[in-house]
Formats: sequence, structure tokens, C-alpha cells
Amino acid sequence: MISPPPSATERRPAALGRISARCSWWTSLSLLGLALILLLPPVRNTWQSVYGARWAYILILAGLITSGATPLIIWIADAFGVLDVPSARKVHSTPTPLLGGLAVYLGFVAAILANSILDSQVTAILIAASLLVVVGVLDDAFELPASVKLLAQFVAVAIVISSGVVISLVPRLWLGPLVDVLLTVLWLLGITNAMNFFDGMDGLAAGLSIITGGFLGLFAYLTNQPFLGWLAAAVVGSSLGFLPFNLRCRTTAAIFLGDAGSTFLGFVLAALAIKGEWAENHLIDLAAPILIFWVFIYDMSYITVARIVRGKVRTFREWITYVGRDHLHHRLASLLGSNRKAVLLVFLFSICMGLAAIVLVRARTAEAVLLIAQAVLIAAIISILEHAGNR
Repeated sequence: MISPPPSATERRPAALGRISARCSWWTSLSLLGLALILLLPPVRNTWQSVYGARWAYILILAGLITSGATPLIIWIADAFGVLDVPSARKVHSTPTPLLGGLAVYLGFVAAILANSILDSQVTAILIAASLLVVVGVLDDAFELPASVKLLAQFVAVAIVISSGVVISLVPRLWLGPLVDVLLTVLWLLGITNAMNFFDGMDGLAAGLSIITGGFLGLFAYLTNQPFLGWLAAAVVGSSLGFLPFNLRCRTTAAIFLGDAGSTFLGFVLAALAIKGEWAENHLIDLAAPILIFWVFIYDMSYITVARIVRGKVRTFREWITYVGRDHLHHRLASLLGSNRKAVLLVFLFSICMGLAAIVLVRARTAEAVLLIAQAVLIAAIISILEHAGNR
């Protein structure tokens, strides 16, 4: 919700202070200038003509635009009072600008459009993700009802499914297509909202986006899917450009992703996982993406079951509106006594699962079963630790 805007004399030092803490206006303009140079046709064509350089070009361009645009977004959020105000359920102690997702969105979309990486499915993903960004910005500013946000997510999912981005898992019998569509809806909505839930500590959602996008890109490279790899590189680059403003060594975040950023990143990553071709072996085809996204799936499943068992939610409406500090990162922070350590442990957890998924791609069935069993044991260890933190 938009906070009462501070006076001009109060607002200017606050905005400039947040920006100078990480990046001056001159540095911001220099980064955007470098991005403009990369966008020049001769420069762009040179990068695209070199084998493999297009991946690096997309990552660098997305990072430069996001990093250069973030100080401007900080100033805008400060000027209009679009701030995340501390409360009992939040871990930060000072009002912090939202709208960081706009910078991430600009970097991602610019890198994709500059490289003409468009087909009907990518276009649908961009349109659907853009809808979520618009709704997310409105929610950051005015706190939209949960039902409105959920409706927007259903519309975004429908746009993507209509383009053919659908999970292909169930045999094409009478109910096969219907089950696949329902699984696609569950996957897209689940990962999108799980990423939004993880946007609760400095650097957590952006870092998980880098890790998840990085493993998707590595998988794309190993399986010769450059189209998927370019899109993953855009996610990683834009998230890397934003991370220094959101995860700082000696002070708190200068800006948060907000709903616009977390839902955008979660939705795009979830859609890319469906768009990718994983393996002919059905066990690996199912297990590999689940392992890469295991942190999101685990947290969403845990809190859903726990809240129902404890009677905290009884209806679907209560489930989508309930807000609490019972997520994975909250419980680990309680156990470790440090938000930074909790964020690091979640990162390591995600990396462990992602490494298992990458090995799984080239594994035989017996090896795949052992890797999946190992992943289950790691998840059990984390569950025991966070249960202790929850007490």
C-alpha cells in the first residue's frame, strides 16, 4: 500500500542515500550506456555470430539494464511512497522501497526482444508475465485483494496453456489431456506463489532465481536446447543485476522485488521448465525438474499441510489470504539465529538438489533411483532441522 509520502526535504536524502549505498547516478548511467552500446546492430551481430557468445550477450545485457535501472526505480518508489513498511510478520526493520521487479522485468524483456527470441510460446509467456507484473505493481502500491491477484494468475496460466505450453506426462487416453492441463495449472500457480513466499528475506528470491535459472541453463546446454538456454540466461542476468541492491554485506536491502518481481520470476521459471524437453525416460522426465524446483515444492507442500493440520486454514480462501512466518526460511532463521545463515542454507539446499537433477539427466534408471533416494534423504534432514526451528 502506498505510504504517506514524506516531504521533499526528507525524501531526497533518503532516496539518494539508498542509491549511493550501492551505486551512484553516474554509475547507473554508465551501465545503461554500456547496454545501449551492446544494443547497436554491429555489436549485437558480432556477439551473435560467435558460437556460444549469444548466451553471454543475453546474460550481460539483462544484467546491465537491470543494474542500471534499479537506482531509478528506487528513487521512483521513494518519491511515490511505494514502501514495504515493517510489521510483526516481516523481518526487516525500516521502510524499504518496492517495485524492484520492474527493473528485473525491463532487463529480461529487453534482452529477449533485442535477440528476437520469439515464437508463439515465448510471446505468450511474455504477455502472461507482463500481466502479472502490472498486477504486482498495483498490489505493491495499493494492496489488491488476494482474489484479484489469483484471478490474474489464472488468466496468465490460461494464456500460456493456450499457446501449447503444457506438461506432457499422462498417456493420451480419455482423460490424459485434461490431467496434463490440470497439472500445468497446479505447477504454474504453485511455483509462482512459492517464489512470492520466498521473497521474505534479503536476497532470497533473487538468489533462488539465479540458482534455478542457472540449472535450467546448464540443463539446456547439456541437452542442446539453445532456445531454453537463452531464456534462462535472461533470468539469471536480470536477477544478478538486481541482487547487489537486495543483498548487501553490511546493511539491509536498498529495495525489494515486491509482488511484481517475485511472481514474474516464479512464473517465467515455471513456464520454462514446462517448455524444456527433459528426457525420454519418464522417471527422469518427471524427477529432474522436480529436483531443480524442490525448494519451492517442499515449502509449499509443508506449509499447506501444516496449516491445515493445525487448523489455521479451513477453506481455499483462507489458504490464499493467510500470511505467517512459518516458511522454510523463517524456521531456519529461528533455528540458526540469523537471517543470513538461513538464506545461505536455503541456497545450499537448492544447489544440492539442482546438482542431483543435472546428474540425473545422463543417469540410467538404477542410478536415477539412487539419486532420487539421496534427494529425499537430504530433504528429510532439512525437515528435521526446520522442525526444531519451528518449535
